[in-house]
Amino acid sequence: MRFRTRIALLTVAAVCTAGAITLPAQATTDTHLEGKLPSGAAYLMDVPADWNGTVLLFSHGYRPAGSPSPGEDSPDSTTRDKLLAEGYALIGSSYATNGWAVTDAVPDQLATLDLFTERFGTAGRTLAWGRSYGGLVTTALAERHADRFDGSLSMCGLVQGGVANWNSTLDPVFALKTLLAPGADIPLTGFADQAAAVAAANTLASKTSAAQQTPEGRARIALAAALHNIPGYNDATQTKPGPTDWQTQQANQYTAVTGLIGRPAFSWRQEAESRAGGNMSWNTGVDYTAMLARSPLYKEVTELYKEAGLSLRTDLTALNRAPRISADPAAVGWMRHTSAFSGRLADPQLNIHTTGDALIPVQAESAYRRAATAAGSGALLSQAYVDAPGHCTFTPGEMLGALHTLEHRLDTGRWDASPQALNSRAQQEDSTTEPRYVTYRPATYPRPYDLAHPGDARP
Repeated sequence: MRFRTRIALLTVAAVCTAGAITLPAQATTDTHLEGKLPSGAAYLMDVPADWNGTVLLFSHGYRPAGSPSPGEDSPDSTTRDKLLAEGYALIGSSYATNGWAVTDAVPDQLATLDLFTERFGTAGRTLAWGRSYGGLVTTALAERHADRFDGSLSMCGLVQGGVANWNSTLDPVFALKTLLAPGADIPLTGFADQAAAVAAANTLASKTSAAQQTPEGRARIALAAALHNIPGYNDATQTKPGPTDWQTQQANQYTAVTGLIGRPAFSWRQEAESRAGGNMSWNTGVDYTAMLARSPLYKEVTELYKEAGLSLRTDLTALNRAPRISADPAAVGWMRHTSAFSGRLADPQLNIHTTGDALIPVQAESAYRRAATAAGSGALLSQAYVDAPGHCTFTPGEMLGALHTLEHRLDTGRWDASPQALNSRAQQEDSTTEPRYVTYRPATYPRPYDLAHPGDARP
């Protein structure tokens, strides 16, 4: 059910801490609050005077260690202003630490919600939403603290979970090292520190850059990209290739592969390993021939290998015979405990994803659908797709259309999440931009891992 509650609030411009302010009962203007949680995380709250009774708890995306960490309560200023004008209360926090910070993010977000309730009263409806890494945080909140929320919205979320993410991040760099630098000493896991991770990344990036100059190298880079399902059109600045324009597709993938080497596969991995206490991913027992056959990029790879005069079978045999990487069981256990999903939902969740996402490929949605179905929560999960290149490149209208679609499910008890319905709601929110929801079914995630499948527990 939906509540509309009108409350009067005092405008507060100063930064404040927990318990430092009392709101009078008869003020009539909007409220903006900033402050620090006991953990040190920064929180942010915007509450309109004509609050409609719904509070939205926003979880922000990944921030590398050492980067600034302000509080966020919305994806962008345009979306924030539209939501405030519609009467929603917006809240959110930074996390006490940056990096793979789920063990800080979840309690910090719950503390922010507690503080909101203490100051403004219990909301009629509480929704969790977030994007990118914040989609992982949102889904963790939805699964583990269902009593605090009525529903959730994950946008371009890392909903495959931590173990699956790091396994899938390992595969393309393993292929690059094996095929482009077979004799080089390039560690892919177990970094002593950031300096070691950056040095390894730089070495592999140099080998990959040189390979891009030859047909043979480009074919092998395309193979590595296919193991991660990196799309051939993944940035709006790129030339959009035709269906059989393999060279342009590969050039676009190369850009994304260099980005993967530059941050997630090495620098971000090292930070996550430091939290997990060791290497949390593996490729023991992986059949790369079978993995490539399941990839939607299989045809591109085979065509580029033909053009280069290379034997794909020979390279796949080399991959399958190369020395494998084993995981540290304790590190896998930590990642499983903190960052893997059960698929058990008690309330509706809507996931939206762009089809051309290279950072968190759209196949992540297949992984969460697998978990939710096995856990018996399939009817509570709906997934929708925006036909666009890039990571989290939704328009404000597309995000607001998704939010109102989730609310419609809560109001009526049924999903109305067709592309037509989502585009209609998005158009109502933003008539200046054509919405891009389409009918789409992502391929299977390369290496899913969740708590609903006991067989996933063994590396």
